[in-house]
Amino acid sequence: MPAASVDAARPTREAAGAWRTTGLRPVLTALSTGLVALVSALLLWLGWLLVGGVVNAVPALPPGSRVRVRGLDVPAEQVSAAVDAAVQAEVLRVGLIAFPLVVVAAGLVSWWLVGRVLGPLHAVTATARRLSAESLDTRLELSDARGEVAELAAGFDAMLDRLQAAFEAQRRFVANASHELRTPLAVLRTEVDVTLADPDADVDELRRMGDVVREASRRADDLIAGLLLLARSEAPSAVDPAAARTVDLADLVVPALAAMRTEATRRGLRVREQRAPAPTVGDPVLLERVAGNLVENAVRHNVPAGWVEIRTGARGASAELYVSSRGPEIAPERVEELFEPFRRGPVDRTADTPGSGLGLSIVRAVVHAHGGTVVAEPVPGGGLTVVVRLPAPGGALRDRAGHLDPH
Repeated sequence: MPAASVDAARPTREAAGAWRTTGLRPVLTALSTGLVALVSALLLWLGWLLVGGVVNAVPALPPGSRVRVRGLDVPAEQVSAAVDAAVQAEVLRVGLIAFPLVVVAAGLVSWWLVGRVLGPLHAVTATARRLSAESLDTRLELSDARGEVAELAAGFDAMLDRLQAAFEAQRRFVANASHELRTPLAVLRTEVDVTLADPDADVDELRRMGDVVREASRRADDLIAGLLLLARSEAPSAVDPAAARTVDLADLVVPALAAMRTEATRRGLRVREQRAPAPTVGDPVLLERVAGNLVENAVRHNVPAGWVEIRTGARGASAELYVSSRGPEIAPERVEELFEPFRRGPVDRTADTPGSGLGLSIVRAVVHAHGGTVVAEPVPGGGLTVVVRLPAPGGALRDRAGHLDPH
């Protein structure tokens, strides 16, 4: 930066530093008192001028007239000038006495009023200094605040609510992830310890242990891959503009169904498809995971001889993927919980259920990263319907609420 620019910027920085070190209350008090002093001085000057003008406007005696004052004859012109000077002097004398009293009173009142106004701000500052990850339940609750200060306090409390919810969700996520990872590791350790402790272990026993270890390793690998994908999907830059391109949701359903076709046939599921073009723009890998997770959940959490219905199509300025299936009965108030990590429907997360409970969490994170919406509703009699809506190329979602079609 040139020297002249540095010199020009230095007073601004010095003034800002003085403002911060001095404090807001003295500064506001000084400003308000200075404003009152300026106005008072202006009024005193105007009063002095007006009084002189009023005296001069009084009708004068004819020229050459004389007025007797205390036994002396004085020309009328001298009397008028003397009265004018005396009146202005009296106004100035009284004004100079009242001026400092008004300024002092303004300073005291300003100090008190500014203190009352800034009291809630001090409460916000003191609360912010006391906050930590363990004390996020503290709230201001300034019921006597008004105006902008009340809005600030309400916004601060709302921010604390969001922070507390985020910290609690993070704690639950870490605890659940630790539990899920500990389970396959415990299986590995137990199988190895039991086999090594058996001196008569034969080839069949070693093969059985190998199968168990492989399955536990696969489960741990799937869980770690899911956690990494979830972390990537929830990142602010989840969708790389360079990797984004036009993707048809109808095309993504094909490999997702192919991957689960064998299991669906084994369980006797009836799969109904209605694929219409549903173009959107985004990361093909992430969007393919959305279709794969929804189809996988629909098959794995189904009932024997149940059904799965999949539809794709365009609606307005959005591309839609509709997946509905039979399954365990889910209470409407618990549907939203399914999108939390490590949730597996109405069963407990520690139950021996396929998957890691990250499927719908990844779906929601990916859909939100693409600017879309995902909603779910329970199917009467048992099951779940999930609808994903993503912006069409060159369009925007019109219905952010994402109402479902009736099944």
